[in-house]
Amino acid sequence: MPIWEPTLECMPREELEQLQLERLQATLNRVHKSVTCYRNKFNVIGIVPEDIQSLSDLQKLPFTTKEDLRLNYPYGMFAVPLREVVRIHSSSGTTGKPTVVGYTKHDIKTWSNLVARFMTAAGVTHDDVVQIAFGYGLFTGAFGLHYGAEAIGASVIPMSAGNTEKQIMIMQDYKTTALVCTPSYAITIADRMEKMGIDPKSLSLKVGLFGAEPWSEAMRREIENRLFISATDNYGLSEIIGPGVAGDCEYKCGMHIFEDAFIPEIINPETGEVLPPGSIGELVLTTLTKEAFPMIRYRTRDITCLDYAPCACGRTMVRMRKTMGRSDDMLIIKGVNVFPSQIEEVLFAIEGCEPHYQLVVDRKGAMDVLEVRIEVTENIFFDEMKRQRAFLELVEKRLDSVLGVGATIKLVEPNSIPRHEGKATRVIDKRQL
Repeated sequence: MPIWEPTLECMPREELEQLQLERLQATLNRVHKSVTCYRNKFNVIGIVPEDIQSLSDLQKLPFTTKEDLRLNYPYGMFAVPLREVVRIHSSSGTTGKPTVVGYTKHDIKTWSNLVARFMTAAGVTHDDVVQIAFGYGLFTGAFGLHYGAEAIGASVIPMSAGNTEKQIMIMQDYKTTALVCTPSYAITIADRMEKMGIDPKSLSLKVGLFGAEPWSEAMRREIENRLFISATDNYGLSEIIGPGVAGDCEYKCGMHIFEDAFIPEIINPETGEVLPPGSIGELVLTTLTKEAFPMIRYRTRDITCLDYAPCACGRTMVRMRKTMGRSDDMLIIKGVNVFPSQIEEVLFAIEGCEPHYQLVVDRKGAMDVLEVRIEVTENIFFDEMKRQRAFLELVEKRLDSVLGVGATIKLVEPNSIPRHEGKATRVIDKRQL
């Protein structure tokens, strides 16, 4: 399979690390000079950019958190004057104000190029027709994939999110070959096609590029088997650049992080300590090529691990595992850390479970309790009590063995859990009400 920028993506690690160090030192000088927040942070610990002489010295620098971005809302973290910013995006503000990010003209070019890398790695070429079913707006997802596809020379259908039956009609009529959306929306599309009596094999679809929410390998298999496509994962976040931080290659054995543009670290989310390669922890990213909105040691809150072993595709850049959830949305049930993706993996392996579920966390007295609501096929939902009880016990046993904590299982009838055209709402936390 082609590689978009083989010189950089297949660079020997020694050369790559030298390039990273040069770009890191240049970035630190820029933020120290232009971003008051960083200058103050460095002053507090008595560090100047010249003190960073090796990549390992990065650990000496303080983290950047979402709180820093809130305190400097809207433009306080920009490293260039607003007149040089040609695009402003923001992430959804789940609490308080949204995070505002900016791009110079050069940043947009860099962004397009990085997205073109993972799209090429997924198999997209200039002959493809790419249907983007992410919402266009302040969210970075749609624009990032749009730019990447155009950089490759593919035809882009900027469909935006929602209107599922029209999405399917356009796939049929416009001969869409690549679908861009959230993985949960891909399942919604598959469900609707089934109801409409449309055979996915009759479409021209060959690849799906899915992101914006954590999803399991089981869900990947579900999408591939139902839509007859290659389902690829990609990773990004608005604060770092949007999509374009990492993406799957043809081997789907972890997403390659584009290390010429970002330095990844894995830390213990409790202590901030940098963990050795292969450890599971929170991903921290430092940008190396951004002009308008550079980030130093940004805590993503995403839980993953890094694999530096060579990849069969020839790319030398480290691979990150699918995110297992976020350190801040992690559920703690009876002292045990639980990620929705772990539960999803179990449910997808059980015949009769539909790919729609919801986790409800509540507090009874001083104890947290977890209820897993699962859509099941009609024959199970309307089955005799004895067989339904046996099915419930199977699910409870499997979940207990994987999670190490008991959960109440509630079977619900098909189509009773709300469908989403963007990110799926997997967790209802009643403890916050």
